[in-house]
Amino acid sequence: MPSEVIFGRSQLKRARFAVAAVFCVHGAVTGSFATRIPWIQDHAAVSAGQLGLALAFPALGASVAMPLAGAVSHRFGARNALRGLTALWTLSLVLPSLAPNVLTLCAALFVYGATAGMSDVAMNALGVETENRLDRSIMSGLHGMWSAGALIGSAGGMLAAHLGSDARLHHALAAATLTALGLIACQGVLDLRSTPGEEPPPRFALPPRSAVVIGAVGFCAVFAEGASLDWSAVYLRDVLDTSAGLAAASTTAFALTMTVARLAGDRIVDRFGPVRTVRVGGVLATVGGLLVVVAPHPAVAMGGFALIGLGVAVVVPLAFAAAGRSGPHPSQAIAGVATITYTSGLIAPAAIGAVADTTSLVMSFALVTALALGLTVGAGVLRSAGRESAKVSAADTAVPDRQS
Repeated sequence: MPSEVIFGRSQLKRARFAVAAVFCVHGAVTGSFATRIPWIQDHAAVSAGQLGLALAFPALGASVAMPLAGAVSHRFGARNALRGLTALWTLSLVLPSLAPNVLTLCAALFVYGATAGMSDVAMNALGVETENRLDRSIMSGLHGMWSAGALIGSAGGMLAAHLGSDARLHHALAAATLTALGLIACQGVLDLRSTPGEEPPPRFALPPRSAVVIGAVGFCAVFAEGASLDWSAVYLRDVLDTSAGLAAASTTAFALTMTVARLAGDRIVDRFGPVRTVRVGGVLATVGGLLVVVAPHPAVAMGGFALIGLGVAVVVPLAFAAAGRSGPHPSQAIAGVATITYTSGLIAPAAIGAVADTTSLVMSFALVTALALGLTVGAGVLRSAGRESAKVSAADTAVPDRQS
């Protein structure tokens, strides 16, 4: 646990905005990369199958490296760790576009995923600490800022692709800009350090049992999210025979629904609590899945996908928050939950395709519906029982900021 430091309310508010900016920068890297995958595929001269193999390496790199984030934060302090890991992540954006073949592309994406995972754990751990000290929910909004950053990065990538720009130049400029913005944002986050003589967390360890249980709920949400993002357009085109434009619009609408719901989610969580919020979200996602499965018309299916996005939007932020309050090593627990959710995001698209090949795409989304129902059943593990002991009440203990 970080050493007990008292922060004033204005310091905490600044820290909240700073860590939100870091989330936005993190998302912008992902959006910038995703839109140039076709260019990267052509440049590396890889087949669709080879590209699919290469795209598994970010999740592999993240899974291997995420457990290290806690040790890095323990040694260098939360702010310095986040500063360094964020810079490594933003700079790694240039690597995939430089790869000339499938082997170098896999290596580049492994590094890309490793830096993504470690910075992800570091920023979520700081987000949880900031939330605890503010004694109010902020994690949903932070993940909403990540989604907003991904949309911004995607917009820039689409513009660069439309102009026919070389992805190496595009990513070099984006990496330089995002690195500068990330370093500026990191200046405002909480400077938390471990207490003298505190044992560092293990560099590699199995996730604690609490993280596994919490991660199972996150797994269901990320599976539904990944399946909807990757397959909603295909579903509308192949099952409901819609135009390519309308099919693509369903994916964009789903992403926007997720972003808006996350940005608004903190107020809902503060009012109703994480358990009730996720249970209601699970009901919405289940109803959405049922609408997709039985949809006689594209509009019904699009409404169903929107409900899935609305229902799962806040689950992962709340899972990270619950993990950060579940034991003596928040970074280790968050890394465990992150590993499980990354795994879900990795296998969801392939699992949907496998079920569709064996049966039908409709049956694939029957599976998504069943997992969405699991959110309602498992929501109780996200109860924030640890907040009372973890928080620092600003009203009672904060030292007023000195006016300069």
